[in-house]
Amino acid sequence: MTSAVVTGAIAFSDIVGFTELTSDHGDDLALAMVERHESLVSSAIGDHGRIVKQLGDGLLLFFDDACAAVESMLEIHRHANNPAEKQLFDGVPFWLRSSLHWGSPRVRGLDLIGHDVNLASRVSGLASPGELLATDDLLNEIGARREQFTRIGPIFVKGVAEPIRVWRATASPVMNATLLA
Repeated sequence: MTSAVVTGAIAFSDIVGFTELTSDHGDDLALAMVERHESLVSSAIGDHGRIVKQLGDGLLLFFDDACAAVESMLEIHRHANNPAEKQLFDGVPFWLRSSLHWGSPRVRGLDLIGHDVNLASRVSGLASPGELLATDDLLNEIGARREQFTRIGPIFVKGVAEPIRVWRATASPVMNATLLA
């Protein structure tokens, strides 16, 4: 069975500490946060990308253009890190973490699958609260816009034999927070 291949920016965005948050504060607050997350993402990506699917508290996104992906993801973080956004949930932390990777996943219906999707997911899991991480492949695609990122090193991720080069967006300041396990 042959499937189409698309090339573009694969992004993940999720709510940090969602399992503990749900346990401590209940499903109603968790649902409100999921809906706010989706609203922020939809607003920021506009016509530049699409939400491929929702994975509980996380979203898989796809963009044809790497620079549009960077701007959209930074916009999501600017809104999520805004102190007014934090006030929406009665003092309960609303932290997002995200990743960007440039690759060529397989298309299956409306879904994307493959190594590049898995890699983008693993990189997202490395991000701290409020942080956007990107792979070297994404940085190579954006060219001169690289100055918005700082290299944090080669990092090993589960399921990948060789270390990958990971970069942190410096245009989206990381705020200090207690990471919820």
